[in-house]
Parts: sequence; structure tokens; C-alpha cells
Amino acid sequence: MRILRRAFFARPTEVVAKELLGKVVVRTFEGAPSRRARIVEVEAYLGPRDLASHARRGPTPRAAIMFGPPGHLYVYLIYGMYHCMNFVTEPDGEAGAVLIRAAEPLSGSDETDPRALSGPGKLCRALGITRVDKGLDLTSPSSGLFVAEDGSPAPPLARSPRIGVDYAGAWKDRPLRFFVPGHPSVSGNRALRIVTPARAVKQVST
Repeated sequence: MRILRRAFFARPTEVVAKELLGKVVVRTFEGAPSRRARIVEVEAYLGPRDLASHARRGPTPRAAIMFGPPGHLYVYLIYGMYHCMNFVTEPDGEAGAVLIRAAEPLSGSDETDPRALSGPGKLCRALGITRVDKGLDLTSPSSGLFVAEDGSPAPPLARSPRIGVDYAGAWKDRPLRFFVPGHPSVSGNRALRIVTPARAVKQVST
């Protein structure tokens, strides 16, 4: 596998989000086997102008990491119990992050259950990701968590509005969720309005 370099993340958030589909997250532990998972669902958060983004209030203590440098891990807690894993994007000084919503398990006991990592909380729990890991360098094999490509072809891509951002005004309808259509590890089981690259609209069960 080839570890993604910082330049991969130092690009527009929406571009990075799309290209993360199919990439492999590798979690390493001292004295234990590594865990691997292929990304199948993400959401892009575009910075201060995005009313669904934690960066909408500027570089607060919580969101300062989103303003760079790119290629680092941003972790936060929702509902007081579920961790969410995000990859910082955009050039240093510009805010952006990609939420990793779901992945296909490639190793360990979860490998037999395609739904084991079908949600951001499940994914973090399986990989042992908590707020203690906030700031890890995703481009370094020694950090304990890195992102790589393994030569697999780019998967098909579908997009929809993000999930759980009804508070964000018009931004709740922006099609900034990207996923591999029909993949069993994608979170949720409802029909969503999908905008294809051809700008057509269709109903896809995810």
C-alpha cells in the first residue's frame, strides 16, 4: 500500500472527499495486528461559510484544527457517547474537513460483517479512535493511523445531502455526502435524493 501524502489532503475539501472513497484506513497498535477498513461513505464540510461545519464560528478551541495544516485527524464526540473521525483538508490556514461515515472492514473479526463499520461511531469504536487521537498525522506510518491506497480501482460514486444537519439552513440540502452506491457497508437504509455527475436526479436506496 502507498500512504497518501499531505498534498492529497491540501486540496479543495469536496475533491478530497470524493477521492477518499476506496482508500484504506490503517490503524496500528504496538504488539497487536493492525486493523484496516476501506472507506465507502464520507461527508464534506467546507469551512466558515458552511453552516453545518464546526468551522462556521472561526478557529475556536474545538475547531482550530480544521484550519490546518492538512492531513491531520479531527475527532469529536456527539450525543456524549459517539466519536466521529474527520480528516483535515485544504491548504494550511483554510478550514475544511471530511467526515468518514462508513467503511468496509478488511481485517479482524469485523471482516465477516459488512455492517460492522456502517456509521461514524461504529467505525471509531472498531478502530479504537477517541478524542485522545485528535491531531494524529494521517501521512505518517508511525502515528498509529494512516490512509493509503492499495491499487484498487476507483469505485462508483453517488452523492446526496448530508445526514443530521437540519440546523444548517440552506446548507442542509447541499449534496456533500458521497458514497459507493449499493455497498452494504454504507450507513442508513432509506431512499435519498441523489445528484449524479450528469445532474440527473434519481432515488437510490442506501
